[in-house]
Amino acid sequence: MTTFKDLGLSPSLLATLDKEGYHTPTPIQAQAIPALLNGQDLLGIAQTGTGKTAAFALPILHHVLSNRIIAAPKTCRVLVLSPTRELATQIADSFKAYSRGFGLQIATIFGGVKYGPQYKALSQGIDILVATPGRLMDHLEQKTIDLRSVEFFVLDEADQMLDLGFVKPIRQVASRMPAKRQNLFFSATMPKEIGLLAGELLTNPKRVEITPEATTAERVDQSVIFVESLRKRALLSELYAEDKLSRTLVFTRTKRSADRVAAYLQAGGVEAAAIHGDKNQSQRERALQAFKAGKVRALVATDIAARGIDVDNVTHVINYELPFGPEAYVHRIGRTARAGREGFAITLVSDDERKLLKDIERITRQRIPSFDRRKDQALKLLDEAILASGQTEKPKTPDRVKEARHSDPDAERVHKRSRNRPGKDMGRNNSDTPRDGARAEFTPREDRGDRPAGKKNAFGDRSARQDRNMDRNGGRGGRPERAERTERYDPMAAERPAATPRPEFGDRPRFDRADKPRGDKPRFDKPKGDRPFAKKDGARADSRFFEDRPARPAGERKTVGERKFGDRKPFSGGGKKTNTKPRAHHSEPVGDRSEGAQLKRRSRNG
Repeated sequence: MTTFKDLGLSPSLLATLDKEGYHTPTPIQAQAIPALLNGQDLLGIAQTGTGKTAAFALPILHHVLSNRIIAAPKTCRVLVLSPTRELATQIADSFKAYSRGFGLQIATIFGGVKYGPQYKALSQGIDILVATPGRLMDHLEQKTIDLRSVEFFVLDEADQMLDLGFVKPIRQVASRMPAKRQNLFFSATMPKEIGLLAGELLTNPKRVEITPEATTAERVDQSVIFVESLRKRALLSELYAEDKLSRTLVFTRTKRSADRVAAYLQAGGVEAAAIHGDKNQSQRERALQAFKAGKVRALVATDIAARGIDVDNVTHVINYELPFGPEAYVHRIGRTARAGREGFAITLVSDDERKLLKDIERITRQRIPSFDRRKDQALKLLDEAILASGQTEKPKTPDRVKEARHSDPDAERVHKRSRNRPGKDMGRNNSDTPRDGARAEFTPREDRGDRPAGKKNAFGDRSARQDRNMDRNGGRGGRPERAERTERYDPMAAERPAATPRPEFGDRPRFDRADKPRGDKPRFDKPKGDRPFAKKDGARADSRFFEDRPARPAGERKTVGERKFGDRKPFSGGGKKTNTKPRAHHSEPVGDRSEGAQLKRRSRNG
């Protein structure tokens, strides 16, 4: 049997491992540590809980302790990237536990906390830095960290990095590091995109694959319970009636569902806490510490905690809602049955999640045993009793509408609100619909209060408002019985002269176009053909609307000033002003070249 002494680790590390109680390495540790001690890049494919953290932490510590170098300010020797805050904290705690007493500078940076302590830690120089990609990019942009001295680069849970959209930041971080470094790449699954990323970062890596791709832990006892969406909470509360669910992780798909499930369990008498991305770091740490200490039986979490929670003795994992990706299911149930212990995974499946279940069974290559609890009246009564306690928040209408699509026919009906036509259901307004979605009973119109009765018509008793309208409108009501068009009331009918009845189409007189009267429009006596045209000798032709004017002899021509301004005296100061000021020589005859005229023009032109 292989032991840590056979792997070639330093005696100081072996002594620390003996104090921690580690004697026999796991399969991934036995294969990865010798390759890393030889300076090779590593590609490790293994599930969570197989000892990956010690597989890369121990050889890195062996190298750092063998080559003690004081890190320069704002630099680090080892960089470990983690997808979540919880996982980054656990990796840093493992490094501190394995190097206790050696005086190494180990720091963790992630979002959700203040920058000040992180600035102070980075300014002194770090031996081992564990970070999340988002906060590390912030420090790189603010130039509070320099990665040109990195000797080891570890990328943990690479497939989850891909799911969270961290591939681009990872490439940007890798471009800031030196080309000569040792790279360690760990992932539970190996999709195509992760393979491409590994090809970019690794150079002739040692491939260590412990389990086949996307298979679940062998010691996990899995089961499926089919139930309606509205009855999942009651079934979860019923499961917690058993004492064997002492420390259980409950996974939901959304943050809002996590809060509601935790509140529902607390209303049923179960100690529960929620943990998700909207919680600040102090809230998440308090919830996780209470769960580790056993004060909380149920820790309701989203997939952000699927790989970031490493808690001993987790007995059960309950999938309250199935994830959209089957790989996430593998990571969820990997939180139990760790370190050789047994574990149970219970999945609650509604009708709309059957396709997701088939995808999980296909990728895990096994059929999960199932039980049917649909149309169970005991769950319905338990749900009503917990909701009646008033200690839990009832879900809002949109969620109940969505859940009721897949519920049983006996479930309560949900009133669906309409945006375009409010209050179309039986004449009621949307405000009549309670928040829990139950329909309000319809009240007939005649029972809605004592209204003063007016005159009766075909529509029944009139209201007082209609009576006032009758007085204001001269006896006409708000909506009187519709009468014929000729019998409608018209107060001006007596003063209006009687209209001449319109003749039928066949009796109308027809006129020819030539016979229509033209009115008093003036007509010309001269026919069109007798009108005079322009004369050849230059005389002006007769006009249609003006009298004939005598023709000007051809030899007489107007001067330039006469043609432009007529008989007015140019620039006399009177008359209509023009936009353009004429030149002085325009007012003189063209043929006037006398000395006096020239002097006059010069004086005017300045």
